[in-house]
Amino acid sequence: MEQRVSLITLAVEDTDRAADFYEALGWTRVESPDGVIAFDLIGQTLGLYPKAALADELGIDVSQIGGFSGVSFGHNLRTKEEVAPFLDRARAAGGKILKEAQDVFWGGHHGYFADPDGHVWEVAHNPFSPLGANGEFQWNGAE
Repeated sequence: MEQRVSLITLAVEDTDRAADFYEALGWTRVESPDGVIAFDLIGQTLGLYPKAALADELGIDVSQIGGFSGVSFGHNLRTKEEVAPFLDRARAAGGKILKEAQDVFWGGHHGYFADPDGHVWEVAHNPFSPLGANGEFQWNGAE
C-alpha cells in the first residue's frame, strides 16, 4: 500500500449545512455525483456524505456513527498569527471552539474546533514543518 490518503469521508446529518460550513471556511466545492459533496484538497478530497447513507453502505445502524472517535484532522497554517483568526472564522461559520489558540509545549501554536457534526479539527502552526509552496504539509517540512 502506498503512503497516501486519497479520500476522507465525513458522515454528516445535513450535507447542505455541512457544505455551507466548509464553504464559510473558504473551501470550494467540486463537481460530484448526487449524494456526496466534495472539496478537492492538496493531494486528497474531502467528501461529505449523509450519515444514514454511510451506515447503510457499511451495513450498520446509523446510531453507531457519531461522537468523537479519537480522530482529529489537522489544518496547518504558515504562521502562528493565522491560527486565532482561523478559529474565529470557524466559530462564525457555526463551529464549536474546543481549545482557543495557544502555544504548545513542543514549540508550535494551535487550537481545536468541531464542525457542526462534531468532527474535530486542529488548526496549527508548526515551525518545524514549514508548508511547501503550494501549502503541502510534510512532517519534517515540505521541499
